[in-house]
Amino acid sequence: MNLRLAWRNVWRNRTRSFIIMASVAIGLFAGLFVLGLYQGMMRERVRTVIDTEVAHLQIHHPQFKEDYDPIFTLDESRIKLSLEQTKGIKAIANRSVTQGMLTTTTGSAGVQINGIEPEKENEVSLLKGKIQEGKELDPTKKNGILIGKKLADKMKLKIGSKLVLTFTDKESNVTAGAFRVSGIYQTINTPLDERNVYVNRSTLNSYLGIENTSHEVAILLERDEDLEKVKKSLQDQFPDYSIKTWKENSPETDLMVSTVNQYSSIIIGIIMIALAFGIINTMLMSVIERTREIGMLTALGMNRRKVFILILSETMILTLMGVPLGILVSWFSIQYFSKVGIDISSFSEEAMSSFGFTSMIYPEFPFASLLMIMVIVTSTALISALFPSLKAIKLQPADALRQ
Repeated sequence: MNLRLAWRNVWRNRTRSFIIMASVAIGLFAGLFVLGLYQGMMRERVRTVIDTEVAHLQIHHPQFKEDYDPIFTLDESRIKLSLEQTKGIKAIANRSVTQGMLTTTTGSAGVQINGIEPEKENEVSLLKGKIQEGKELDPTKKNGILIGKKLADKMKLKIGSKLVLTFTDKESNVTAGAFRVSGIYQTINTPLDERNVYVNRSTLNSYLGIENTSHEVAILLERDEDLEKVKKSLQDQFPDYSIKTWKENSPETDLMVSTVNQYSSIIIGIIMIALAFGIINTMLMSVIERTREIGMLTALGMNRRKVFILILSETMILTLMGVPLGILVSWFSIQYFSKVGIDISSFSEEAMSSFGFTSMIYPEFPFASLLMIMVIVTSTALISALFPSLKAIKLQPADALRQ
């Protein structure tokens, strides 16, 4: 009886009913779209970290990362043989790495010098595709160097410019080498562009005095899901080396991924508060407009509990009609923008790149959070209906009938 009466009451004032349904749908849409944006941003950031920055896994001498001493090298032949027999590995790049100073006629800057083999490096970090000016390193030219656009602008360098790199060799002697800019690259992570330069590994090794060896092995896997399994396998094979995943090599990214739900919850909470006030206002108006009617129902024998349930039922019906609408709008919107993207470069490209994010966002529908959002929206609607319901049951029949 209550449900039938509630259904009829819902459609007595279609405008008000549509306002509540639209409020619920918009609240659900806003919550899902915010989560979709965050998930899309985090997915792109993780892919950038893996595919272009630190790869899935890295192998180092356990003491190398402490102060980047060139003496702490890897047994390259032993590692290569083992990795070739390990399943799930897509590409491998050996790197010689040292910290040094880049000096030009306009000034100097601290940089990380990466000695690479261009062909293998491109398979792991897609370095060739990042080059904006000039060309990739030529293995036959020993003094070529790739620098980031941010660093080039800072040091006023261009293609063909000369510079000097100063660093220490394995004997702790200060050494220096002259290089000529062969290419300028640019990624979406400007801080990395500013402090990383690339030279041929054979050239850097000759300066460091370490010959045919390396300090770092970057490993790209065929599947993200194999990360922990491959790491465990390599740890068993190389207990004397440090083997770290992208989460350990880029802890700030892992932190952002792990806390994104917290940020989303705060924003969703704000949206739900706004939704609650809208529902309270609309349902309270409904109760006030029907004061005489509620008084009459009470006078005819409808107890306060049934009046309370009646108002809650009306809100529940409106909410359950608004939820599917909100989900559908969210689904189509996110599906559309996941293909065309949302370009925010006009007002935040520099800010986004300073944190390693692309300015083109591709949202992802948050299937995992869908049930949680639906429960939150429905709970918010029902809690919001409590105040109007309590207002209704406090009406005295005699007073209500006089109005």
